Amino acid sequence: MAEDATYPGAPASDAPPASAKRGKGQSYALTIVSPTFNERVNIRPLVAKLDAALKGVAWQVIFVDDNSPDGTSEEVKAVAQNDSRVQCIRRVGRRGLAGAVIEGALASAAPVVAVIDADLQHDETLLPAMLRLIQDDEADLVVASRYLDPEGLSQGLSRRRQQGSKLATWMSRQVLRNDVSDPVSGFFMARRSVWETSAPRLSTEGFKILFDLLATTPDPIRVAELPYKFRDRLAGESKLDRRVVIEYLSLIINKATGGVVPTRAVMFALVGSTGFVVNVAAFSLMDLMHTPLSVVQMQLVAALIAMTSNFFINNAVTYFDRRKKGVALLGAFLRFGLLCSAGLFVNVAVAAFLNDRIAMLGVSQVAGAAFGAVWNYVTTALAVW
Repeated sequence: MAEDATYPGAPASDAPPASAKRGKGQSYALTIVSPTFNERVNIRPLVAKLDAALKGVAWQVIFVDDNSPDGTSEEVKAVAQNDSRVQCIRRVGRRGLAGAVIEGALASAAPVVAVIDADLQHDETLLPAMLRLIQDDEADLVVASRYLDPEGLSQGLSRRRQQGSKLATWMSRQVLRNDVSDPVSGFFMARRSVWETSAPRLSTEGFKILFDLLATTPDPIRVAELPYKFRDRLAGESKLDRRVVIEYLSLIINKATGGVVPTRAVMFALVGSTGFVVNVAAFSLMDLMHTPLSVVQMQLVAALIAMTSNFFINNAVTYFDRRKKGVALLGAFLRFGLLCSAGLFVNVAVAAFLNDRIAMLGVSQVAGAAFGAVWNYVTTALAVW
């Protein structure tokens, strides 16, 4: 296959024409932000598709890469050598789609910022229509919705992922002021002023940045939606995993409480609830096996197993961006164990104190558990992570 002189090694069909180059001082009407992780093979095709779709529009694309091991950032920079519309932000030591999108949006000087995945599942030909709605002052934010087209979700997602997406959408709509059919869409466009106003209150953790933007904007904004069909993934890695699901549930609770409960605190509590299940399961298993341990000893072993489970899940999920590795992991585990042991003492002390005063065992136990949980979250956040 013939090679293009502009992008050495790229298929000619994937390379924008030389006229795509922009001189210094040229302003852009639209910035497209594309968060990436292991999307190297998609970079040139996406740039070519954007060039074809946005004829007559002064645009740029900012790829925000989470230090992909496949060389995604190097590929973006190679393309940028010949096309000044292409920029790269390489993030080292931190990951997450929401944070990547926010960084890209705030790096833009264009009046309008769009978000599109680099996996080629979003229909870039919709971008001009989305931009016109904002430029004609008909909307402040435009969502490409998979639910306005009867076949919008039939491609690109497995049946389980389709069901999960519908559940996530329903949950989002329960706490939003805007009636949006697809509030968890990853393909949307907004005025930069919307980003600037909301940025200080947006969560850098999580997956559903559109939902956060809609829930965080202080004043109701004008939202328009356009239908599109989700394409099949050609390459790259899906950013959806169990950690993302927990982050999303935490974000829902955070927004439902008006931001009173921090997202990370919700995640810590959710992980803590799994510790309760692990504790009960470990105790029951030892009981069924008729171990020679006493009840107190079995409870102690079960508590240690649950604590260990909580530590490693929190390290991998709640504090993913600060997770400990190697020798530091052992030190963090020991500090976590000591602080959680102190938290158990706080739990018992508060429960006993209240029960002596009000003689309501249920209320005392709940209060003790709450104080213990707060102690564990605050102290481990400061001393462990």
